Amino acid sequence: MKKKILSMLLATSMVAAALTGCGGGQTPAQAPADTTQTEAPATENKTEKVDADIEQAQAVAEDSGYVYEGTAPITQEAGKSIKILAETSNYTNVDIANAEIVKKVVADSGVAVDWQLVDYNNYQDTVTPMLSTGQADADIILLPDQDTNQVYIKSGLFQPLNQYFGSMPNFTKWLHDNPVMKAELTAEDGNIYYVPGTNVGKDYQPCLMYNVVWLEKAGMKAPETLDDFVALLQYYKDNDMNDNGDKNDEIPMSIMADFLPYMFGPAFGLDLVSGFQADADGNVTYAYADSENYKKYLEFLNGLYKDGLLEVEYTSLDRDKVIERISNDLTGVAYDFSWAMSMMYSNVLPYYDGTADKAFVGAAPLSGDSKGFYVGRVELGNMFAISTNAQDPELCAKFLDYAMSDACQELYQWGIEGESYQVNADGSREFTEKGKDNDWLQQFGINPSFVFPAQQSVASTDVLVADWHAKSNADLRQYVVDPWPFIYSTDAETDTINTYMTDIQTKVDESAAAFITGTRPMTEFDAYIGELDALHLPEVLEIRKQQYARYKKALNG
Repeated sequence: MKKKILSMLLATSMVAAALTGCGGGQTPAQAPADTTQTEAPATENKTEKVDADIEQAQAVAEDSGYVYEGTAPITQEAGKSIKILAETSNYTNVDIANAEIVKKVVADSGVAVDWQLVDYNNYQDTVTPMLSTGQADADIILLPDQDTNQVYIKSGLFQPLNQYFGSMPNFTKWLHDNPVMKAELTAEDGNIYYVPGTNVGKDYQPCLMYNVVWLEKAGMKAPETLDDFVALLQYYKDNDMNDNGDKNDEIPMSIMADFLPYMFGPAFGLDLVSGFQADADGNVTYAYADSENYKKYLEFLNGLYKDGLLEVEYTSLDRDKVIERISNDLTGVAYDFSWAMSMMYSNVLPYYDGTADKAFVGAAPLSGDSKGFYVGRVELGNMFAISTNAQDPELCAKFLDYAMSDACQELYQWGIEGESYQVNADGSREFTEKGKDNDWLQQFGINPSFVFPAQQSVASTDVLVADWHAKSNADLRQYVVDPWPFIYSTDAETDTINTYMTDIQTKVDESAAAFITGTRPMTEFDAYIGELDALHLPEVLEIRKQQYARYKKALNG
């Protein structure tokens, strides 16, 4: 399930021109174990080492009369080339290596790139064994995960970047301007190995969306509680909401299975997106082993399933099917990344007129025994590394550094002036008519996070989406909370997590579907908790408690 949702969320969370689109970033899985992430500053002495490496490298660069200063070209030598292993676009009709924005970055850099692109759906499954067997023949590699357990680092697969900081003025400035992420990136040995793309943590996150036309026909407002939500679904199920004379073709809600934990977990006080969670006092628990609240969550979903409000084949529902239903006015509730609100869902409604009155619009999260919330993403996204086998590692460092430059970030977020965007008399920017066409914009290569360390931008997304959509995003930001933090694991912690967490995850995924559909009765819930304990959840939980304590200590100085 974890690999599936990582790919699925990557496909959607990266569809926006600035937040998403032809780009990708790591996102929270349903119950992540070794890919959890966010603000985890390293210890003070480790970050001091990075600072010292930056100062020393910059001094050496100045003394040697170094030419590259962070702008193109990165070298004055002709015929230079590098190999990059990365992902294809999540759009099947986009050739990312030949997209105009990508080609411009490469051309301006002054080096040729030999692209080795793997299908984004299979990237993790394909590249992980390539790395473990030493078969990844590339100079720069997009990691298949975030290496939370430092497996790649400790295997010696990648170059520590500190030695090239004199050739990375853009990256070192970024580290200085982002001390929390600098601390996150600092490994146990005090070095930094990865150049990241970044996500926006609280904007354009997954949220509930309602067909406003259907709400008005029902004479209801967007529900705030689980009880009101169930009542709304039942009304949709019993009435001819699309006015086609058939009361049996309405599908009350169309929710992909992977989003159920996002949608309903918070109403029971559970962060099922992160899996592990901590309360205000620092007490750490595993949400999928909460003997009271997780059981209530499963009972609630089982009730929806029995009443026909959660469709029988909910596990096979995908985004294309949701879009098809919306285009035929067959469903009233959706849950997806906010980007879908006006760019994938509302725009296919047969009566959408560009206003919120005829659209799928985001709303506040549902509350139950607990006040609802939305789980945000962490800022660290895709990670790029330089192989220890790179033919010219310093040239690779310069290339990654240039890819982090302001000039490139502007290209990633807006594209090329006169083509994808224009500058108005007052200095503001807006996308051109071509740029407002999502398919064209993706083919143009907007925010190519699959191949470059791109930084997401709220501003350029606000301009691209409908005005009411940007306002909805701003309104929903207040409900978004931080996920479980990104924390590097020690060797001992890594061994325990790698040994036990895969089986725990499998048990969680299989049991959730069984309890929801009723193929496993709720009378066996206590047995399920015992099964998790037998799979050594207590040992993993103890590690997470120790890690969170380290995180809080480092965060508080």
